[in-house]
Amino acid sequence: MPPFETGPRRILVVDDDRAIVELVCTRLTLAGYNAFACRDGSEALERLAGLKPAAMVLDLSMPVLDGFGVLERMGKAGAARTPTLVLSARHATADVQRAIGLGARDYLAKPFSEGQLLMRVARLFRTRADSATLDETIVAIEHLLD
Repeated sequence: MPPFETGPRRILVVDDDRAIVELVCTRLTLAGYNAFACRDGSEALERLAGLKPAAMVLDLSMPVLDGFGVLERMGKAGAARTPTLVLSARHATADVQRAIGLGARDYLAKPFSEGQLLMRVARLFRTRADSATLDETIVAIEHLLD
């Protein structure tokens, strides 16, 4: 979180399934995030501009504008990318590749466990430097165990 921000990170949850939205928002809130819900991609684009969330959890299959459309419009806007976790029942390789190709940082298939969700959301905030440090630490530990 940048030093000028205070409080929990804001996460935009975008899904047309009310039960999924409630589950994800509740779980994120219990984990210390501020979760905000949208029911379709068009509403998500409006909220992205005003809310400026730290991350987004995005379904692909929604009315009005689907998740692919959201990712495409985010890319065309040329604005800073909001780290996005796609959370979808669509798990075909082509769908995963397309979502990642359009800028999603991660992809989690439904059904999912709450632990998987929280781990993937936390990973959205990890920087390349954090990943490199983690990789170096793992290598060092493996070397000590040899």
